[in-house]
Formats: sequence, C-alpha cells, structure tokens
Amino acid sequence: MSKTIALCMIVKNEEQFLRRCLDSVKNKVNQIIIVDTGSTDNTLGIAKEYTNDVYSFKWIDDFSAARNESIKYATTDYILVMDADEYLEEGSNLQDDISTEKDWYFLKIHNILSQGRKITHIAVRLFANNKGLFFQNRLHEHLNILVEDKVFTNDFGNSALQHTGYTDDMMEDRDKKKRNLPLMLREVQENPNAYNLFNMGRTYKWVEEYEKAIHYFQSAYPLSKNLTIMPDLLMNLSSCLVSLKREHEALKIINDAATLFPNETDLRHTQALLFLELGYFRDAIKTFETCLSLGDQGITITEGNGGYMSHFRLAEVYEKSYRISESYEHIIDAVRDSKSFAVGISKYFQIVTMANIPLEDVYQNFSQIYKMSKVEELQLLIEILYIMRHPILNRYLNEYEIKVEAKISAVATQYDKQYEKAKLLWIKMVEITHENGEDILLLAFILKDLELFELSLSYLNLSMRETKMLRTIILNEELRNLKFSSYIENILAKIIENLLVLQEYEVFQCVLNYAELGSINFNCSVIEKIIKYGFYEVAIDLLIKIFKTNANNIKVIQLLGDMCYKLNYLEDAQLFYSKLLELCPEYSSYERCYMLFEKLDDKENQYIIKESIKESFPLCLWVLE
Repeated sequence: MSKTIALCMIVKNEEQFLRRCLDSVKNKVNQIIIVDTGSTDNTLGIAKEYTNDVYSFKWIDDFSAARNESIKYATTDYILVMDADEYLEEGSNLQDDISTEKDWYFLKIHNILSQGRKITHIAVRLFANNKGLFFQNRLHEHLNILVEDKVFTNDFGNSALQHTGYTDDMMEDRDKKKRNLPLMLREVQENPNAYNLFNMGRTYKWVEEYEKAIHYFQSAYPLSKNLTIMPDLLMNLSSCLVSLKREHEALKIINDAATLFPNETDLRHTQALLFLELGYFRDAIKTFETCLSLGDQGITITEGNGGYMSHFRLAEVYEKSYRISESYEHIIDAVRDSKSFAVGISKYFQIVTMANIPLEDVYQNFSQIYKMSKVEELQLLIEILYIMRHPILNRYLNEYEIKVEAKISAVATQYDKQYEKAKLLWIKMVEITHENGEDILLLAFILKDLELFELSLSYLNLSMRETKMLRTIILNEELRNLKFSSYIENILAKIIENLLVLQEYEVFQCVLNYAELGSINFNCSVIEKIIKYGFYEVAIDLLIKIFKTNANNIKVIQLLGDMCYKLNYLEDAQLFYSKLLELCPEYSSYERCYMLFEKLDDKENQYIIKESIKESFPLCLWVLE
C-alpha cells in the first residue's frame, strides 16, 4: 500500500517561482502545506490555487521555527520539504524512494549556476512524519538526525530537485549577505557545533571577510572529522587562503585533504587549479587527468569538474607549453561534452586558429563536434564568434541566412577579408558603437586608409600626440625620438594579433617595425603573440635582438629558452634555462630544466634537479614518485 506524502513549504514574496514549484509536485504528493512569513506580492493568491492548507507565521528571524510550523500541519506518513525556487525533476518517483520505509532520505539538489553550470549536493528533504524529527538552527536549518539518544534509519532517494536560487541575478535579488550574518552569529553563540561553525565560516567568506572565515573553519575542523562536510570545509578554507594570496598554505591543506578524500572530484579539481596557479604544470596535468578518471562524483559535485572543465584546463596547460596538438584533443572533448560551455567553444576556435587549420576544415570539423539542435546553440555560437572577431563568423551568417545588426554584419565581412565591402558598411552605418572603433582602426591599417582612420577617432580616446603616431604608422612614415604610451601599446598589441589571425603579414611587418618604440613588456607581449601563431624562428630573432641590450631580463631569457627547447636547439636551451634558474630560482624554472634534461636523456642532471625540487618545493608531488 502506498504511503502518503505532504509537501511542506515556507515562503515569502515568491510569486515569480512558486507556480513552477507546485506544478512540478502537485500530482506526486497527497497534501500541500504552505506557510507564509509576510508576503506582499501575489504569493498567497497563487498558493491558494493549489491548496487550502495556507497559513501565516510571524517571522522571528528563525528558519527552523518557520519550518517546524509548516510540518506540524502534515497528516501524512512522510514529509517532503522544498523551497519555492526549486522544482522536482520530471521522472522523480517519491513513492519508489520511500518504499524502503526508512526514517529519512537524502535527495540530490542540482543548484543551477549562471553560464549553465550546476553544483550538485545531497540534503535531507524527505522524512517520516511523527517520528520525532524536527528542524534546528535559525539559519541553515536541518533535521535533528544526529541526536545521541536515538538512531534514525536512512537511505538515498533517486528523486532530485533543481534549484535556481544561485544564478547571478537571483543572488543580487536576495541580498543574503545582510540577512545571514546576524542570524548566524546568534546561532553560533548559542550552539557552537561543527555545522554552525562551518556555516559561520561560509557566511564570512560570503561577505569577503576571509580572516574571520578562516578562524571559524579552523574551529570547525576538529569537530568535523567524521562528518560529510569535511571535504567542503577544507575546500572553503583553501579558497579563503587563496583570496588572501596565501596559495602555498592553501595547497598544503588541499594536498593533505586529497590523501584523505582521494575520490572527491571537486577537491581534486581544486588541487589541480592550485598547482596550475603556482606553475606546477606536471602536477596540474596529472591531477586534472585524475579528475577525468573519477568523473563527476563526491559528496558535492560541480558539473564538469570530472569532465569538460578538466579537458578545458588541460587544453590551457598544453597551450601554455606550446603542445598545440594535445591542447586541440582536449578542447574537442570539452566542446563535445558541453554545448553551453561558451569559454570552451571560444578556446576551440582560438586553438584551431593558432594551429593554422584552414577555415573550411574548421567549419567541417566543428560541425561534427558541435551538432546544433537548438536555435539557442546557434545564437551562442554567433555571439562567441563576434566577440572573438573570428574569420569564420561570416560563413555561419551566410550558411544559416541570419539577419543581424549592422555592426555584426560589418565585423563579419571585415574579418572575412572583404575589406572594401566592409569599408562601405562602416561608412554608411548610422550608429557606430565605441566597441567597433578598434575594428575600424584595424581596417584603416590594412587599407592604409585615412578616411577610415578619421572615422575611428570618434570612438577612440586618443590624445593629439597618439593620433599623430598612429597616422604615421598607417602611412609607414618615420617616427623619431618618440615612445609609445601604454594606451597605444594596448591598441597596437590587439592590431598585431588580428593581423596575424587574418594572415596580413605585410601589414604586420610594417607595424612590427615600430615595436622598438614600445616598452620591453610590450615587445615581449608582441613576441608571445608571434609564438602563439607558430612563428618560432621570427620570435627567436626578435628575442636575440632584445637580449643583446637586456641580458638579465627574466621574461626574455625564459622565452628564448622555451623557443630553443621547442625547436630542439637544446644546447642553447640549456644555456638560457641555466641562466633563468640563476636569476629566478622559482619552481617553474626547475620544471623547465627537468624537461630539458628529459629530452637530452641526461639522467644525472634529472636526478640533481629532482632532488633540488624535493628540498625547495615540498608541495610538489610528482618528484615523490
């Protein structure tokens, strides 16, 4: 015989979401109980469409009191607790869940974030009525399932809730920062247990008072050793340390935590990100690969950490290491695993451009990887390609016969190398936005067109001196005794990269001839872009020229070593890496030297470097294997 279930809710001003919540569950429960704590909108009217069990309760700064008020009206065998911004997933079967007749059940909660990701955790949301279960805590209320004088039976249900309360807009609307802090302070003072100390730490983290948050997390730690919150506690503690620029302390905690909880994907992903932040590339790669082998699993699950996010991060690491083919393989997997992952899609097109893959091949390959079935997917793709100014944008607009704003059409035409047509579009355009000023300036450089240059000036914040300099560069005339401002350097760096993407090498060379008027940081930035698109020999020639007058510049030495390593000029690479290690004895310098000695099959020097890393960088894990 089926058991009966009551939905018990507390609400306030939830007209935006309440109907969706109740529609999702109305045919799966026997009773709906709604306790209102002071709504001023149409929440009560909506509630009365679904049930007569609607009650008012004066708010007393205590969520558990309101929850307990709601469950006291239940006349059923079991109680389901939901918030208005949640809804029961289609296909959930509550009767199946309670068929084992346990006292309480964990259900999965999928917290939907902005940008389409979600974090999944488990919570007690389904429990037996009239078994002495009730809510505790003013804030972060929970059932009294851990009372010492009684043992309750429990199980995991298969039903799941979707929660939309953590998108960016929702968080702004709810102003939880102001509400949570005083409530949590009162609760901790009255009952300083592990959960309350942990939640107090989270509340202080929420309001960006990280030192106070760390204090409460550390206080909660010895009380939490046998509790499911421990991995989350350690990740939150680590996050606060990172926010205070104490990354090495954070990594020490996470390394120890990974030993205790090796199968918690979110924790391992946090560990990998810290390795990456500190330049421990070998450990980062191995740990992201561990995440992939684990998949999305653990007490708390952030969607993609065991899948597309780790593929994306590996693509980034390999890109930084100039291992483009490996980067390409991982970004394909990232895009294939998540069609809504905009950053991954953008990285895909960046990598294929760096690899100089023909546009037709890019189009055909991407069509196989990213099989569009929704209009929203095409809209996302067009938006990404426009932001990137990618040459393939026009192909998609024409293929799908998409009508777009004039500015998008002009950008698509320009980056499709239809320059004269693009010029006409810009000149005839009635409203040009400031974001397109640099597009018009780029076209002025390509066509050596002063009319376009004058048009661009209305959308660029240039001084008279800067205007004169850019006009001179466009006309390829001589500039004497002048230096670039930082603003001019930023503009020219973008123009140089776009010229490389468009393969306008003659114009690129003309602009490059003026690079010596910029700072050494500007020159290194330009050289990194040249490297990015595979012009390694050109980069070496430019670096050697700078090295002659800047022999101790760490960035120049590092880039020279990296290029010599990449091109198998291994004796030169050893020279530059040795100098780098002398001037900058950081971990990344040691890892570069070790990779070189691996390539040289120099076992003796591999051993020496490995031992030095063990001594100087105790948080490094790969050297312990």
